[in-house]
Amino acid sequence: MYASAVRVAALTVVLALGTIPLRSQEPVQPQRQPDFDRMLQQQAETDKTWRTASAGFMQMDKITYRSRVGDIDIPAFVFQPLKLRGAKGHPALVWVHENIRGHLYEHYIPYIREATSKGYIVIAPEYRGSIGYGKTFFDAIDYGGTEVDDVVTAADVVKSKYAAVDPARIGIIGWSHGGMITLLSIFRNPTLFKSAVAMVPVTNLFQRLAWKGVERQHQAIDPANRYGGLPAERHDLYKDRSPLYNVDKLQIPLYVGVARNDEDVNIEEDLQLVDALRARKAGLAETMVYENPPGGHTFDRRVDPKTWEPENTREQRDSWNRVWTFLDWNLDPYHSEMHPSTR
Repeated sequence: MYASAVRVAALTVVLALGTIPLRSQEPVQPQRQPDFDRMLQQQAETDKTWRTASAGFMQMDKITYRSRVGDIDIPAFVFQPLKLRGAKGHPALVWVHENIRGHLYEHYIPYIREATSKGYIVIAPEYRGSIGYGKTFFDAIDYGGTEVDDVVTAADVVKSKYAAVDPARIGIIGWSHGGMITLLSIFRNPTLFKSAVAMVPVTNLFQRLAWKGVERQHQAIDPANRYGGLPAERHDLYKDRSPLYNVDKLQIPLYVGVARNDEDVNIEEDLQLVDALRARKAGLAETMVYENPPGGHTFDRRVDPKTWEPENTREQRDSWNRVWTFLDWNLDPYHSEMHPSTR
């Protein structure tokens, strides 16, 4: 389960950023200025927690790299197995955190530990707009735009900077907003990754804004008005940043998991993607719809923050079994290099 401390921290961020959706007829109130100093302190505490949690389980580095867009440096966590096999000995995963304004949350600890124990090298980019890196970084948010380039660059980084990574075995995985970034990453770069997982992903910005409140959601995702307007004014841009309308670009194996009781990314939004994949990309895409998993939107990420043990509901166990089976089949983390016939 999520402990009260995690809930309070998440709620504090949400309230500070003014991202709670209201009915569309309610007036949009000005956003309260975040406490950037406090966010920096919290990020330092998060980094410390990750270092403590990594000890004895995996190697951890905190790096920065220049985004391929060329305008900003991106912080990133890198986790490696304690014992490396040598050149091209391991597949890599680009791990994309949730939330418009988020970072690599501690509830990923047991899953990244498991990934490295299997032989994966994990890079988790803190893409522009993430919290904990100051005002300039926070204000650089570009929802579905250059933040995707920030994440895609992480794949280039692990290929070029980490000799133990096999460049032919790089996958990507993300949740919610991170799931949306995952999908846009593989649709815009069809052959860069070998496989992808998108859990409860944001799918259709037209649907999302209509259901959550157009003005309110626009303010949350595009506070600097980089979009240049609302969907009726910039429909091509919103379409480009909605994974649903890019399904035909899929060229690699993809797994998508969603929940019917999701109150964040509503099932009416996610089923559009599921149905499109089943209809048009059945040979590449695997999908799973969970009926009523405890936790809804967060069902697969709920852990005890004191022990970092997963909640272990049957739906959570089933979800991770499916995710690891899918990734292990496509990325083969147990061997130094895949047989040429499987590349």
